[in-house]
Amino acid sequence: MSETLLKVEKLEVTYQRVITAVQGVSLEVPRGALVAILGTNGAGKTTTLRAISGFIGLDDAQVTEGAIHYKGERIEHEPPHRITARGIVLVPERTKVFENLTVADNLEAAHRPGAERRRLAERVYEFFPQLAALRGREAGLLSGGERQMLAIGSALMCAPELLLVDELSQGLAPLLVEQLMQRLQAIRRELGMTLLLVEQNARMALEVADYGYVMENGRVVLDGTPERLRTHADVAEFYLGGSSARRSYREVKQYRRSRRWYG
Repeated sequence: MSETLLKVEKLEVTYQRVITAVQGVSLEVPRGALVAILGTNGAGKTTTLRAISGFIGLDDAQVTEGAIHYKGERIEHEPPHRITARGIVLVPERTKVFENLTVADNLEAAHRPGAERRRLAERVYEFFPQLAALRGREAGLLSGGERQMLAIGSALMCAPELLLVDELSQGLAPLLVEQLMQRLQAIRRELGMTLLLVEQNARMALEVADYGYVMENGRVVLDGTPERLRTHADVAEFYLGGSSARRSYREVKQYRRSRRWYG
């Protein structure tokens, strides 16, 4: 059985001391696995990632209950730089990069000794040859897909063991998303990295994940293997091409109960 690298237990996150955004979330990420968190906007996916990475304090949020264990040690109240030093690195949504710096300078910004920094940068260019050709271009002039490549590359410069990827597909064409996902799979395979992926595109995520969690309204409402989730009637209907009339997974469940009850 694979070692559990990350374990989240009954996590609760509160914004501005009054708004509960995540409630009772529990999940596990085995070493070397790719685990996906699925859900629509506002489900609590990004908040969960930010809690794991330590960045929730920037949003006036805090972990008010539960625990986050990494390699058996609790980390839920540690600052981001300490969590990064432990080997957990976040690739945030909307591709945060230093727009006024070149591609190369973005990668050089990593706090690593010179020789290691150069080695890591060359590895990034191997995974993303397109960035190698653009290393002298300012990041603000890159396309959305190129910025996403650079955001992932910048995360790799921190030599993570656990990579947290928030909304890889957001705002990108399907073909480009597929290419980026292939690169992530190569990174996982060649570096032995563990990935926790937050994604609205359930179909794409379930094609590559080893295990998945479905979040709705700040809670985990379903989890299982990709096979189980793909064949689950509610997930198939709402996330994999069903009716657009119902607005949430919970509504789908209520609808199905009603239909069975009155049918």
